[in-house]
Amino acid sequence: MLQWSVVRFRTAIVLTLTAGAVGLGLWLWRRAEIRSAPPWLVPMVLLASVAITWTVPLFSYLGGGALTAALTVLTVVGVAGAALLAAPTAARARAAYGIAVVGHVVTAAVATIGDPAPKIDVWVTLQQASDALARGENFYDLTWTDSPGIQDAFTYLPWTAVLLAPGRWLGGDVRWALAFWSVVLFAGIWALSRPRPGDAASTPCASAFRAAVPVTALVVAPGTLTQVDQAWTEPLLAAGIVWWAVLVRRGHAWWAVVPLALACASKQHLALLLPLLLLWRPFGARRAVATGALTGVLIAPWFLASPSDFVNDTVTLLLGFHPIRFANTWYLWFLNEHGVTLPFWVTGLVVLGALAAAAWAIHRRQPELGELLRWFAFVLLVANLVNKQAFYNQFWLSAALVAMSLAVPVLSGRATDDPEPATPQGDAARRATAS
Repeated sequence: MLQWSVVRFRTAIVLTLTAGAVGLGLWLWRRAEIRSAPPWLVPMVLLASVAITWTVPLFSYLGGGALTAALTVLTVVGVAGAALLAAPTAARARAAYGIAVVGHVVTAAVATIGDPAPKIDVWVTLQQASDALARGENFYDLTWTDSPGIQDAFTYLPWTAVLLAPGRWLGGDVRWALAFWSVVLFAGIWALSRPRPGDAASTPCASAFRAAVPVTALVVAPGTLTQVDQAWTEPLLAAGIVWWAVLVRRGHAWWAVVPLALACASKQHLALLLPLLLLWRPFGARRAVATGALTGVLIAPWFLASPSDFVNDTVTLLLGFHPIRFANTWYLWFLNEHGVTLPFWVTGLVVLGALAAAAWAIHRRQPELGELLRWFAFVLLVANLVNKQAFYNQFWLSAALVAMSLAVPVLSGRATDDPEPATPQGDAARRATAS
């Protein structure tokens, strides 16, 4: 449904996304444990992703040989991953992980070279903001050249431009930097899967499996080629969050403030996560406040350079921006199907309700890290579902957070009663996904 959603609105897509949010919410509320997984599950997911990528309408400016090459690479990753992870050993799981990472880099290269100038305002603004940064200019005070959409605003927070600019400076295209940050994300998932003191006993096969499955699934997820081609920036945010999680797990919670603040200084909606971290004792209120303060310091140079331009581009414009009719959200369902514009207080109440439910659960339960990442995903997913501008990339971030949560080893205190699973798949699934 997400691959099909670019660029069209359908009620079925909204209902499917809503079902996903309800399912995630029930999983979190019940704290259900996944004790085992059938051997066919992972291969089925990967092969189905490949089939969907080929058969469902895929929006991309790639064509001809470049499109065929990109789809072929994704097919190789999916089929090889399915074969290696059907009966995993440590070596096979590591091989599947490596093939997925290399496959994503090759896919990104094919998309960047095969479509050197995608017709989307995201790519145009990121490219020209990078050039402005190199010249020492304030990109919140510029008008873009040949933008097919937004003409005179940089709607991201400034560190999106800062962290992606090297791709433009060194390789001529910000998408090279997005490929780099995607690899950083995958490396973070691998680091997150490594056992630490206090975790339940885990075999090398289970550890490698915990990393290989989410990474391979993300690389071949339906719509991935569109996300790469369009220069959507959510992999940058996911990279910051996963390395925050890695540092927290390794006992470096103060250092974890840095990648999280960089992510928060890149896109506005990550501010929704900070209230949850205020209540999660392993990170703590002081570090959550420090994250907010560091975020403020990181964006201060652009704000101080021109407060009115900064606020207009990053806040006022987005609040007043017209609804985009192919956003698959309930806001657009009411507008498209019934001509009703939901008032701001209605959508705000839904978001605050999801945030309050997550905050209450986190305060009461003090969940382990994997469950916390899924609460992050839930809050962002609900917020997207009532937004007037949520698209594939925003929903992808929620899915990526769930995927990375599956890499987190279960704590020894939450281990299941049967310490010797019958199969590697059962061992990996149990220790990776018990919550």
